[in-house]
Amino acid sequence: MKLRQLRYVLEVFRQGNHISAAAEILHTSQPGISKQIQLLESELGFEVFLRKRNRVVGLTEPGREVVEIAQRILADVDNLQNIREDFTSKDGGHLTVATTHTQARYILPKVIERFVKRHPIVRLGLRQGNPTQICELVEAGEADIAIGTETTRPFPNLVMLPCFQLSRSVIAKRGHPLLKVKRLTLREIAKYPIITYDPSFSGRWKVMDAFKKEGVEPNVIFGALDADVSKTYVELGLGIAILTTVAVDPKHDMELGARDASHLFEPSTTYISLRSNSYLRKFVFDFIRDFAPQLTPEVVRASLKRDIARRPAP
Repeated sequence: MKLRQLRYVLEVFRQGNHISAAAEILHTSQPGISKQIQLLESELGFEVFLRKRNRVVGLTEPGREVVEIAQRILADVDNLQNIREDFTSKDGGHLTVATTHTQARYILPKVIERFVKRHPIVRLGLRQGNPTQICELVEAGEADIAIGTETTRPFPNLVMLPCFQLSRSVIAKRGHPLLKVKRLTLREIAKYPIITYDPSFSGRWKVMDAFKKEGVEPNVIFGALDADVSKTYVELGLGIAILTTVAVDPKHDMELGARDASHLFEPSTTYISLRSNSYLRKFVFDFIRDFAPQLTPEVVRASLKRDIARRPAP
């Protein structure tokens, strides 16, 4: 059994069972990947992938276990690389942050600016997606940390550290009647077409739950993938938006007005998510602490140790 074989299995899985796409990513040949996976299956004594007419269509039941183990093994290999870099190249390295549009656009810029000044030779990369997608990137080892709100499914292999809460506001075009009402209520909001987040974001669930509990049927015309898209359509007069308050920028959103709606909708919690067996370099701790000052290296290490302790012995 070779690490290369596990990398091939994992990449085929990541690429939606497309061996050709995995070969392109790994800069190797499709027949080479197929052969190495077959050799691994022969050694294991079972098939990792389901096949139909020589085409990979999914994972077998034991194949799913193989993928989980491969993720852990390759993550540990990455940890060893990080330890080596800590002692041979203390100032350099790379950090990939997976995050959502709201975090990348409205919260992270100042954090990244400070980080780049403090660590000028660290290669910093950003990957964007919805809260579930960014955690999948960390779980798969394609990103070091994820920054986003609640996910649509659990991630037992990740440690999720709460950072802060995001309240909500109602956004409307200047002059809109909703900006002038004395008391903002869900029934008042429901009188107008609503633009909110896509269902893959926790903000959408919390907004819809608030209306449901009140017995009010909102007129949601569509869900946008990011706040800037939502605000664009609000500026066109197509509706109002319910967004996190941090996405309201008075300097740039001069055509829009906002009403605090924190009394109507539950806030979302922003988390930093890490692989449970992560070895974090010093500059990663610096980034985390700059984003959420309460998450000191001691707090993060303690959280990682608690997560390891609660896991059953293999």
